[in-house]
Formats: sequence, C-alpha cells, structure tokens
Amino acid sequence: MRDLDTDPGPIDRDTAWGAKRSALEVVFSQPRSAARDAAFAQFRADQGKGLEDFALWCALVDHYDGAEWPEEAQDPASPLVAQLRRELADQVDFWCWLQWIADEQLAHAQEQATGGGMRIGVMHDLAVGVHPFGADRWAQRGALAAGVGVGAPPDMYNQQGQNWSQPPWNPLELERLGYAPYRDMLRGVLRHSGGLRVDHILGLFRMWWVPEGTTPDQGTYVRFDHEALVGILCLEAQRAGALVVGEDLGTVEPWIRDYLADRGVLGTSVLWFEKTDDGAPARPRTTGPRPSRASRRTTCRRPPGTSRASTSSCATAWGCSRSPSKRSGVTRAASARRWCGR
Repeated sequence: MRDLDTDPGPIDRDTAWGAKRSALEVVFSQPRSAARDAAFAQFRADQGKGLEDFALWCALVDHYDGAEWPEEAQDPASPLVAQLRRELADQVDFWCWLQWIADEQLAHAQEQATGGGMRIGVMHDLAVGVHPFGADRWAQRGALAAGVGVGAPPDMYNQQGQNWSQPPWNPLELERLGYAPYRDMLRGVLRHSGGLRVDHILGLFRMWWVPEGTTPDQGTYVRFDHEALVGILCLEAQRAGALVVGEDLGTVEPWIRDYLADRGVLGTSVLWFEKTDDGAPARPRTTGPRPSRASRRTTCRRPPGTSRASTSSCATAWGCSRSPSKRSGVTRAASARRWCGR
C-alpha cells in the first residue's frame, strides 16, 4: 500500500478498499460502551428500512462475490432474501455501522465548518441518477423505471445525444407511493448540510428517456409532476435550513428558470455561456437575466479553463467536442479564436 502512495498511475481502489476494510472490521469488532451502543441503535431506528436494505444489499454483494445473483435474490421481498437477511445479520450490522460512522463524520464536518464562520458549510450534491445495478435500483424496483436510461438529446455540444445509463423515476409509481422514496432520498442527502446542488434539475420537469437497445437520438421526453417534485424539494430544504442550487444547463424550456427562481432555487451560471442580448460575452460583474444564481468558470463536460489560454488548445478542444466536419482548417481556427474570446 505504501508504494501506491507515490504511484502516479490510476488509483487502485480495490487494493485501497481492501486495506481500509480490514482496519474497519477490526474497529467494528471491538466492544462499544453502552452509550455508543444506544446511539448506534437509535441511528438504525431513525434511518429505518432504507438503511437496512442498503446494508443487506452490501452484504449480498459480498455473499455472491461476483457471481450472478439468482432471480429470487433480485427481489427484496422474496423468501430467499428474508432468509439471507437472517443468515447475514452480522454483515448487515457491519454495513449499518459504517453508515453510522460516516454520518457522524459528516455531522462533525458541518459543525466545524459553521463553527469556523462558514455561512453554508458543507454543500452536498444530488446526482441525476443511480447505478442500474446498485442498491437503489435493487431496493426501489417499482419506483425506478426498467428498460430505459436517462440522458440528453443531441445538441450543439454532442450531436449524437447522451445516454447516462441510469434508470429514471417511474412517475406513475412515484405518485402512487406518495413520493415517499423521493422525499426520503432528499432527507438523507440534506442531513448535516447547509446547501444542496441538484444535478440536472431539469429532470424534475422532464427527462430524456432512452430505451434499451436504442441510441440516444431515438429517445423521447417524459414529463413529471414538477409541482410535486419541486415542492417537496423546497419543503425538505426549508426543514433542513439549506439552500438549493439547480444545475439548469442544457436544453431548457424558457419558463423553467423563472419557475425555479420564484421558489427560491438558485440557478447555475457558467462564465463561458453567459452572453449579453447582442451575443457578446457578459461582463463578470453584471447580473444579466438571472441574478439569483451560483457562478462557475466551466463544467465537468467542457475543456478545462486553462485550455483557453492559447488558440491551439482551443482548436484541439473544438475538434474533440464536435463530430467530424468538412470545415476548413482556417474556419476551425477562426471558430476556436471566437470560442476563446479572442
């Protein structure tokens, strides 16, 4: 492990986790005081079924050790899973304990941040979706749609569209469940935080569904009850005393940003995308059309800001971010200079 500390190559996460897990299992095996035991029991009681199902899924991953799960194990309500819940109780305890320790550390980090003078403190991030074979998909079989992934339609940055291979919420089942899975998810992510960034907040209004076996450009929009989803988001943020920043980039219907702003949800402003009415780059200190927003220089899907320092870097980025074109080298260079603001 020590040799890996200075290895410039990719992080060997499996080796690192194996070492960490061995140490954590030693700590877990040590007797706890009565007070610590009571605190752990209270945490499990507070978190309820969501925590227990997640811990059981982790134990099942260990149990099957890379082998294909039997069909009955795919259903959390099956007799086989009930039997394994009893047989793997010690492992379930371990995974619940890990979540408790992580929760305590998050609480401590937020306490230290706000105690040190930070107004917001820790700001959490709510991803656009979950892994198609992860714990959420296993535990929320009905609430998440099957046979589709979410993504984005073709646009000027990606002419082929995008498929993120993440199952979307099933809007009909979510409504039938009274939005309980969505509400519980928000309560979990808002614990010990002063703010929440919601990735692709447009997904609370509509999502680009891509059926399995098709390409992203063959997808279609599916609309959601945004009044319910945004309302629950704002309610839970209010209860947690946290602000909300919505990542509202991409293909956005004009009214959506106004709708979110009216409900106190901040938007996202990217330096390179902000333009004046005549198309010129907006000056950093101007408020523009959206004064209530969080500003940033670039995004994870765009070239790094430093790549804009030279026209050659911009030309490379311009070429990599677009499909093959018949444009001449002169045209590409000119486009790159405009892209760099030169």
